[in-house]
Amino acid sequence: MSTKFSVAIATENMHGYVALIPDIKCYSPKDGDLLNGRDPVEVSKRLIQCGAPALSVVTKREHFGGSPKLLREIAKSTGMPILRKDFITSADMLAETAELGAVAVLLICAITDEKTLGRLYEKALAIGLEPLVEVHSASEMKFANKLGARLIGINNRDITVLECDDGRPSLTATLADMVPADTMIISESGISSAEEAKQVVSAGAHAILVGTALWRARDMEAAYRLLRVERNSACCQQ
Repeated sequence: MSTKFSVAIATENMHGYVALIPDIKCYSPKDGDLLNGRDPVEVSKRLIQCGAPALSVVTKREHFGGSPKLLREIAKSTGMPILRKDFITSADMLAETAELGAVAVLLICAITDEKTLGRLYEKALAIGLEPLVEVHSASEMKFANKLGARLIGINNRDITVLECDDGRPSLTATLADMVPADTMIISESGISSAEEAKQVVSAGAHAILVGTALWRARDMEAAYRLLRVERNSACCQQ
């Protein structure tokens, strides 16, 4: 069985780096086709060679071009801890997530009511999945804290408009102060430079989830290395 998602992040932090998690997605509603003929499975392997401690795989077909089959192929071929990114709304989707080989699952506050998300959170834990609770506002952060979430993703962009807005890493800095000290923070989306990566790490992020910035880079491996900043030095920058 793959390493737990949170353990992969903690291990990378212990080595002195932010855990830079590549988001494997085929299409962006804002930027269009991201693959440009590339094989996402082979790209995943290349990014692991660059040091990626874990992967995020988008399985939402509509608007993002993903599929459960893609997650299964990447999990089987890499053996890495994988987060399933999708609009998870049912226990059946959680069971499918575990069966596909993911060890963590994204639960998005913005797409469901609190009662349903709470049930999904408990069900995920019960079947051995680590739930990453995604927030985009102070009210959603309060709910994630009430839920007792140990992995909180701060999406700098608005998923309700399919992340077509111009989200900025400043949202992570704004909301991170609300996160309990024993909770891991993952800053998602809107990060495309080392300076922005350092900004969210300085705010307290343990990990950064980056997709489009890598896929659109002329040299994906070089872009990955640029965004894999040292966590200790970034945390010291005020």
